[in-house]
Amino acid sequence: MMHSFLLSAAVCNEGSAVNLDFVNINWFGIVILGIVQGITELLPISSTAHLRIVPSFLGLPDPGSAFSAAMQLASLTAVLTYFWQDITRLLGSSYRAILRKDYMSKSFRLLLGLIAGTIPIAIVGLLLKKTLDTCNSPLRTLVTIGIASIVMSLLLAAAEKWGSRKRNFEQLTLIDGVFVGIAQVFALIPGVSRSGSTITAALFLKMERETAAKFSFLLGLPTIILAGAVEMATLAKAGLDLHGWAILLLGLTSASISAFLAIFLLLKYLEKHSTWLFVWYRLAMGLFLLIGVGLGWLKN
Repeated sequence: MMHSFLLSAAVCNEGSAVNLDFVNINWFGIVILGIVQGITELLPISSTAHLRIVPSFLGLPDPGSAFSAAMQLASLTAVLTYFWQDITRLLGSSYRAILRKDYMSKSFRLLLGLIAGTIPIAIVGLLLKKTLDTCNSPLRTLVTIGIASIVMSLLLAAAEKWGSRKRNFEQLTLIDGVFVGIAQVFALIPGVSRSGSTITAALFLKMERETAAKFSFLLGLPTIILAGAVEMATLAKAGLDLHGWAILLLGLTSASISAFLAIFLLLKYLEKHSTWLFVWYRLAMGLFLLIGVGLGWLKN
């Protein structure tokens, strides 16, 4: 069952419609990628970008978009565990509002906002699915990731500088869900980051930093469930064998643990600090990738 850590993939070269190169990575490599996924999925620095960059440094194949999307289910576990009380409170409040026919209830409208915010990425994601999942996808090049990272660093910097940060979680509305949900669509481009795009949009909407992160996590739940379910079906249809499922499960386990830690650390950090750390990190990463590809250090 063990595969060489530096084994190059042959799956894409065999003309597979879906990139299954992750099956050629051994268990240790998958644990590392799981940890990377869990941490970077919930930080505003793009998990997809890191799952494209880290393997290239370790001599591993690109695990592919289907693997990246399926691995997001680890974030689902972490977010549900960490925010269980908030989620049950929101659902309970909304349910009681429906029974009272109080459709102007803040909880009910916020829940509608979270649901409405999922619709744009669901539609665009299905339209781009074939391009994202295919072997050697043009959207997963290091140049694309580098440009996206730089653009997002500038937008996050603008949101940090001009966002007033006056609104807390109790003041959020349906409209917030719609606008942040539209911003979430851009996360389909590797390097943008789902949490990065949503936190940036939330800061532009004058949310407190911690509220922006929390709202980003909750808005991501329906998206993660849909994307994960679709990609699991895609992998099954592509003929993923028992070894492949075992590799995926191992990655999900390590990613779930690291994702829970990432939520805790990010919320604690944003209580007293700004997002400038992520701005500079993303800018440096983007510049490094563009320079590296331009000078031939990195393979695009």
